[in-house]
Amino acid sequence: MLKLEFFQNLVSLLVIIPNPDSVYAITIKNPDFMDNLTNQTIKRFKQIREENHYTQSDFAQVLQIKNSTADIERGKTKISGKVVARLLQEFNINPLWLFGESDQKKIQLHLGDVAPKVVTVNTQNNENIVLVNVKAAAGYPHNVQDLDWYQQLPAFDIPLPEYRNATYRGFQVEGDSMIPVLEPKEWVIGKAVNNLSEIGNNVICVVVLEDSVVVKKIKKNKDASVITLISLNSEYLPYNIQTHQIVELWEVNSKLSFNIDANSDTASIKQLQEAMLVLTSEVRSMKS
Repeated sequence: MLKLEFFQNLVSLLVIIPNPDSVYAITIKNPDFMDNLTNQTIKRFKQIREENHYTQSDFAQVLQIKNSTADIERGKTKISGKVVARLLQEFNINPLWLFGESDQKKIQLHLGDVAPKVVTVNTQNNENIVLVNVKAAAGYPHNVQDLDWYQQLPAFDIPLPEYRNATYRGFQVEGDSMIPVLEPKEWVIGKAVNNLSEIGNNVICVVVLEDSVVVKKIKKNKDASVITLISLNSEYLPYNIQTHQIVELWEVNSKLSFNIDANSDTASIKQLQEAMLVLTSEVRSMKS
């Protein structure tokens, strides 16, 4: 995890960026560096806004400041430590570049960790597959590390070699953005992705964001901090997200389709569990 420490008096700015080999620290110790906004700093601040196609008001919302960024761009208002932190977190902007101390515009803060936050096991201490229906998916991002929450969800095992030596999770598809490959209310089984570097382009994934869960095709960009999410239904336009917004990533490798009552999530889960029990029984009988 990235650790950001901004002293309230802005005497210094410390950014600690851990990586597998070392801890890289940038320290600026200059009591007046926030007071001495140069034309270059203002131009770079405005450049960030324009490159990301924000109005001054919209940019202010992203940076969590009041009204607009007009006074900053006029040089009338200081760039606070909070704003520097937001630029770093949202756009990977190097504080040293912003204040003219470096030619490196961006620093890669998100190390690509998208592994499951909780792994569930059965009574034999073997990993099982938790089922997250449409209703549960609404609360998934907010309970992603809550073990008690996972224990309330149904789970099953698939005794097939394709589902060994990895972590899997089942998600119910919501909406029609992925038709014709995935129909509304169908289920997909996703294999856990530990790091973004493991995933290729044009792969369908369950993407757990900070406030939602979506099923989309993944496209990587030259800018490694940006991922494009693509729907298979042409009525839905692709959109970009920052990689740090991804909490978990599950690569879809199979789907389960039933004639599901559109108004009954409970029935669909029960039907799925019954089908898995039949499958388990058949596989075990084949082995005996």
